[in-house]
Amino acid sequence: MKRALVIGPSGAGKSTFARALRDKTGLPLYYLDMLWHLPDRTHVSREEFDGKLEAILEKPRWIIDGNYSRTLKIRLSRADTVFFLDLPVEDCLAGVESRRGKAREDMPWIEYEEDPEFTQWIRDFPKETTPRIYELLERYREGREIHIFHSRNEAWEWLGGIK
Repeated sequence: MKRALVIGPSGAGKSTFARALRDKTGLPLYYLDMLWHLPDRTHVSREEFDGKLEAILEKPRWIIDGNYSRTLKIRLSRADTVFFLDLPVEDCLAGVESRRGKAREDMPWIEYEEDPEFTQWIRDFPKETTPRIYELLERYREGREIHIFHSRNEAWEWLGGIK
């Protein structure tokens, strides 16, 4: 494993998993949210984001944490390993709730209150986004190691097996 993606809905535990993977492997970790979002809750242009992402993808070793469906094809084409945290909506909503009010290295601000639009995006993820992810994983399966976890316990058990 030299180039790994960690994907899935918000609140699934992608960033926590990605940090543990970084700590076990020594691979550099990049958060897509940190490329996209600015501390004032605005974001960079698509062109700037794409340029930053391309610079990371050109490196020989990385972990990239984040879903960002628009760029998933290019990231899959460069990855050798993919981790999809396909957790139930309730687990994801609980994950978002548990991080409220806490500083995080994967986000340039602290979330203090529920964002109804964001919550709805999480609720819609299984029907709106998950089928497309599975389709792309099938398309890019050859030459890649793909791990799909349906619970945080499955993900942590897998991490426990890394030497």
